[in-house]
Amino acid sequence: MPTTEQLESSLGILERTPSSLDALLRGLAGDRARSGGDEANWAPFDVVAHLIHCEEEDWLPRARILLEHGESRAFEPFDRLKPFGKSNDESLAALLDRFAALRAANLEALRTLNPGEEDLARTGTHPELGRVTLGELISTWAVHDLSHVAQIARWLARRDAEAVGAWRAYLPILG
Repeated sequence: MPTTEQLESSLGILERTPSSLDALLRGLAGDRARSGGDEANWAPFDVVAHLIHCEEEDWLPRARILLEHGESRAFEPFDRLKPFGKSNDESLAALLDRFAALRAANLEALRTLNPGEEDLARTGTHPELGRVTLGELISTWAVHDLSHVAQIARWLARRDAEAVGAWRAYLPILG
């Protein structure tokens, strides 16, 4: 069961994700962050669009449903592919800025809820997974971020897979 100590750790990750992605992606040359992605293999641009979608329709809305309704109201199903290909007219910089603003607002709202140990143990209903706790939801939010940071790092590394030559043997990210 996640504790308030784990909550603080998760919040720290959630706070750092926008600046981490900004440092990694802003100003990349050419279309390194955009080209070649599809629904099975997301480009960094697609990942950031997905993270924005999650900020708008997933994490905080589900936390509020859980706290207000418990298990009596299941979360709305979430279409993780909904934003795919819909933000193509925006720049990556604009998406990074929007993600940072949404994340800051959501973390402020979560802190205003001030969840304690009892709140973290409260349960809600996920449409596929069944009973989940608020603590699990928040921990998953942070691990979800880390999964996408790793996904972006793998994408960027693969773009240079041929250029590294024999050193590929020492680079497990290219495995």
